[in-house]
Amino acid sequence: MTEQTETNNVISINGKDYNPNDMTSEQQYIVNQLRDLQSKADNLKFQLDQLSAAQRMFTDALIKSVESPEGEAPEGPLQEKVVN
Repeated sequence: MTEQTETNNVISINGKDYNPNDMTSEQQYIVNQLRDLQSKADNLKFQLDQLSAAQRMFTDALIKSVESPEGEAPEGPLQEKVVN
């Protein structure tokens, strides 16, 4: 796998350092693709964390609402009636 050191722009591959300026245009293109893919993967992980937290919140709200006595209004942002 590749790793880039921010301070000197050296790319480390399997423990060996490479200067991107010494790479072919194809190798530089691959490095840029890998950087973009890593950025997208990081962004998707960030979004997944948000979705997981929201899913837990809605699951907890549903559990609380079905376990509460009938007629008792739910608390929090789900107080408005949901219409399908």
